[in-house]
Amino acid sequence: MSKVLDGITVIEQGTFITGPAASMLLADLGANVIKVERPGSGDPFRAFKGGLYSPHYQTYNRNKRSIALDTKDDSDRAIFDDLIRNADVYIQNFRPGAADRLGAGEERLRELNPQLVYCAISGFGQDGPAAQRPSYDTVAQAASGFLNLLINPENPRVVGPAMADSLSGFYAAYGILGALFERSRTGVGRRVDVSMLEAMCHFNLDAFTHYFSEGEIMGPYSRPQVSQSYVMECSDGHWVALHMSSPEKFWQGLARAIGYPELLEDDRFSSRERRIDNQEAMIEVLQGIFRQQPRDEWCARLLAEDVPHAPMYNASEALNDPQAKHLQLEIKTEHPAGGTFRSVRSPISYDGQRPLQMSAPPLLDQHRQEILDELNNKQLNKK
Repeated sequence: MSKVLDGITVIEQGTFITGPAASMLLADLGANVIKVERPGSGDPFRAFKGGLYSPHYQTYNRNKRSIALDTKDDSDRAIFDDLIRNADVYIQNFRPGAADRLGAGEERLRELNPQLVYCAISGFGQDGPAAQRPSYDTVAQAASGFLNLLINPENPRVVGPAMADSLSGFYAAYGILGALFERSRTGVGRRVDVSMLEAMCHFNLDAFTHYFSEGEIMGPYSRPQVSQSYVMECSDGHWVALHMSSPEKFWQGLARAIGYPELLEDDRFSSRERRIDNQEAMIEVLQGIFRQQPRDEWCARLLAEDVPHAPMYNASEALNDPQAKHLQLEIKTEHPAGGTFRSVRSPISYDGQRPLQMSAPPLLDQHRQEILDELNNKQLNKK
């Protein structure tokens, strides 16, 4: 495994998703991530399925070590301070002002370590009229205009994974890497601020660009209509996805694959513009055809004609696809409480070397003695 962040120490005092996701991305690149948690209960995400090792917690906390500290306690505060003195990065995702009350505000930590890269992740930003509002994934998606692109007006309900949470973590890690690079030249640490609102507005850039340039307000069908994207149910109840894009050759290949070469002779479908204008009619025609054969048959036909497609897998299927197996996307290690922990590896490879090794998400306070011993050794080496 290429550990490009080997030698970088990250102190994460995060909860739920945004902060833990940011530090996990850095841990996947080889950073030494120490997760500081509340004694007794730890990260609240631990208990979402009962106990202290829920699937929610496991998702965002591999490749880390855990120590439980109460920063309001003098002895634990001293340990926390020593961790900060020896760290490169600190990450928190509290509401504005909470870190100061916990003794983890930027000003105090920078006095301990002037080179520290301090990352604060919030819902709506560190100041402004909405700064103190609570924010979770759906709130940020809605406030950024992104949720408007996902809600089916015919069946309005929230769908999909926690995109705003995860993406805010990605943006935070991206900002931290930039600050670390600058520090390598200047020796000066930076404060990195990321809010879920800002992250999702940036991720929603395409919708804003269309509005700025054309006055167009995009809806949930706008991009699929222009990109000519479809999902089709097959005779066996499985689904296949198509993304036809712009090249005419893909439509010609599709017409041959479905045994309907006259499809493009229909005036409604004779050009890209006509197919965009008549997508509902195209869906009706294609769906009637795709329901006549099972998914594997359609995938074989589409593959033979070089049509952009994929089976619409669920989580139990996707990693068993031959290409996913070839890429070794599923990785395993021993669970700290026994058994096997399975996950999906980092998508980033360096020099063709896939990152196949990991450590399982830590139990609460699992590495306390190990971390304390390291701090003591560092103190001895300084004398």
